[in-house]
Amino acid sequence: MSVEPRGTPEPRATRERRARHEPEAAERAGAGATDDGVRTVVVAGYGMVGHRFLQAMADRGQLGADGPWRAVVVGEEPYAAYDRVALSSYVEGLGADDLSLVDPGFHDTPGLVVHLGDRVTAADTAARTVTTAQGRVLAYDALVLATGSVPFVPPIPGTDAPGAFVYRTIDDLEAIRVWAAGCRTGVVVGGGLLGLEAANALRLLGLQATVVEFAPRLMPVQLDEGAAAILQERIEALGIGVHTGCAATAVRTEGGQVVGLDIDGWDAPLPADLVVFAAGIRPRDDLARAAGLAVGERGGVVVDDTLATSAPGVYAIGECALHRGRIYGLVAPGYRMAETVAARLAGDEGEDATFTGADTSTKLKLLGVDVASVGDCHGTATDGSRSLVFTDPLAGEYRKVVVSADGRRVVGGILVGDLQAYPLLVQYARGTLDPPERLDALIAPAAGGAGGGAATGVAALPDAAVVCSCNNVDAGALRAAIRDGNDDVGALKGCTRAGTTCGSCLPLLADLLDDEARKAGKEVRRTLCEHFDLTRQELFDIVRVRRIRSFATLVAEHGRGRGCEICKPAVASMFASLASGYILDGEQAALQDTNDHFLANLQRDGTYSVVPRVPGGEITPDKLIVLGEVAREFDLYTKITGGQRIDLFGARVDQLPAIWARLVDAGFESGHAYGKAVRTVKSCVGTTWCRYGVQDAVGLAIRLELRYRGLRAPHKIKAAVSGCARECAEAQGKDVGVIATERGWNLYVAGNGGMTPRHAVLLSGDLDTETLIRQIDAFLMYYIRTADRLERTATWFEKLDGGIEHLRRVIVDDALGLVDELVADMERHVASYECEWKATLDDPARLARFTTFVNADEPDPSLVYVRERGQRRPALPHEKALS
Repeated sequence: MSVEPRGTPEPRATRERRARHEPEAAERAGAGATDDGVRTVVVAGYGMVGHRFLQAMADRGQLGADGPWRAVVVGEEPYAAYDRVALSSYVEGLGADDLSLVDPGFHDTPGLVVHLGDRVTAADTAARTVTTAQGRVLAYDALVLATGSVPFVPPIPGTDAPGAFVYRTIDDLEAIRVWAAGCRTGVVVGGGLLGLEAANALRLLGLQATVVEFAPRLMPVQLDEGAAAILQERIEALGIGVHTGCAATAVRTEGGQVVGLDIDGWDAPLPADLVVFAAGIRPRDDLARAAGLAVGERGGVVVDDTLATSAPGVYAIGECALHRGRIYGLVAPGYRMAETVAARLAGDEGEDATFTGADTSTKLKLLGVDVASVGDCHGTATDGSRSLVFTDPLAGEYRKVVVSADGRRVVGGILVGDLQAYPLLVQYARGTLDPPERLDALIAPAAGGAGGGAATGVAALPDAAVVCSCNNVDAGALRAAIRDGNDDVGALKGCTRAGTTCGSCLPLLADLLDDEARKAGKEVRRTLCEHFDLTRQELFDIVRVRRIRSFATLVAEHGRGRGCEICKPAVASMFASLASGYILDGEQAALQDTNDHFLANLQRDGTYSVVPRVPGGEITPDKLIVLGEVAREFDLYTKITGGQRIDLFGARVDQLPAIWARLVDAGFESGHAYGKAVRTVKSCVGTTWCRYGVQDAVGLAIRLELRYRGLRAPHKIKAAVSGCARECAEAQGKDVGVIATERGWNLYVAGNGGMTPRHAVLLSGDLDTETLIRQIDAFLMYYIRTADRLERTATWFEKLDGGIEHLRRVIVDDALGLVDELVADMERHVASYECEWKATLDDPARLARFTTFVNADEPDPSLVYVRERGQRRPALPHEKALS
């Protein structure tokens, strides 16, 4: 592995961090029970589980000025306990302090001593002392082993070469980040939870990432073949390569550095500038082995139901503990173990002081895809189990419920994409709720209800239902906390610790808050996310009025934490709507959705489509020839869209600048098909050619499209102009639709097609052109200001109090006095517009993100192509196997 030599001098930042966390009392630690009867517990390991043990001791009053215990914790890393579940966030610019799990002031707890950057190297269970790498000898009355695990690295050549890494700690991520600065491709060995997190980290670092998994599917422990196939397709759609059923045989090196990965049966290595091993973990039991403690045949410190080891006074918790033949690799069971040992040391011998196993249900978001696994998800532990399955490949959703042989018990399940059913599915599998009579209700497209008219969602959860598995917080405790005045997610997290670990239960916390508010007759406010106690509309107003253009400033002054995949793209859209410049400059790049990262539409095969703007559908023969030449030169698949444009499919990332250079030189500009923005203004030929036309539909469509091009919004916006009542442009199915009359233009708004089509509503009629444009300006800006994130105009309009009459009062009658302000906002957008691709081509620094390899111009050799309808396109995974 690429690791820093032990002899390297300690960085100043590390020394300063150690000084902050280690009180002077640390140097005096050494005795067991003191004269005043206070006993000492030594904790070997200061990760998430070790910290939870210290918290549990403090919560029980076992530490402190009057507590019966003092705790000495020894952590090998120079950082106090941090959120390892969110480790990939480190590459987005977060520091160790941002990830820290330690509440301010916790290390000042009387009776708590913290040693960072040290490690317990030996334990004398007879003398009840431990020795550390720095020579400390610490006596104990109780010893808690929380040493965790180490990454599994397959025994193949080249794993110690520069450019080969493991993915486990902040220092691992820092080493990967530094190395990645000169790289363009990275391979992750391992397609489980950790491997996909590592792939996400590489993607965030701007690398072309590929996952190699030995098993025949991704996440083989949590998912079956059907669910894994959906997940793989969603991940590949992000541009991440996936190869399953592959065994790595060697890390290929040249000049002592990584250049690729050899795979059994492959003729050529998989190219890679770096390789990350995230193929699983092994319990870290070397300390226990050396001390003569009982360990399992395949590793792990053997413990009983009290978490006691074979040595008196020694306990093991977390990933190093082997309980009933099982190693738990999830944080929730580790936390439950920590609480069990804390209860034991407090003298409790009841249910809280016994560990008989833990629920391994997990709900995660991997690379933007929601994934959940519940109970006996494969049915292997239930004789005669049966499964009900619903799959929707087009929507990227998969739902499976596993039931007992008689169909009366739910024993497990798998969800991908749509997790509405997760809270109830967990309770059914745990037996805290009786399943519905019709079990197919759990997997139906509108999943989440109990069927038969019973209460659904959070209203159906009994108080005993565990909502936060990581911290074992049930619905009753949360409801009580809400009734005590903790009326937002942040307050709930603070007083119950629910949602403070993996964060997967946060949507459920928000739903519980809403449900309790409704019961109390209070108004329900839907805030943007846990990081902002504001709606999108309120946040937009703050950004606009205070001219905030930095997410860091916004979250520091009006929010909390480090943001998430909900608020970051939403705020990026706000900045773009307010003319904040090039969207990939500086901090804004990290906020964007997937497509915006490369200013192109990512396709299911990992390539991109190029969609130049063709205002109103009008195009010259010369421009048509250029499009044909570009498509022929780069061998792209071409398709005329429903919005009167030409899509060019199959472009690699490294080809995008060359393609756009040709197009920009020919007078084309970005069509913004990749953004939540105004897309097209479709038109008929109007009076130009049509004998029925009464107005110049093409001319108006071009004017509108050029006016609103690049306008960012909560969702995509489509428009159309029809030159007469025959409606050939289908304007009444668009967000903004204009239909010509003998006296002017009729303006329709809030329509859309798609899976939930909605007819547009007439806002005003017989308008002259300037009045029409003024009303469209006001309508679009009012929508942008007031809609929720990812809300089309149709959905926004349906929720608008007062409906069309309210909209007419605001836009037509100007009853709120806003129209001048809204139009001025639009004028600022028009004045500041710049084609994003032209701006990219004019700046070498911006072009650098599109380079595949640092030292070569050749294409990615891992791409395989097939022919479809006479044109070349990259092969999909199932086609690669045949080619």
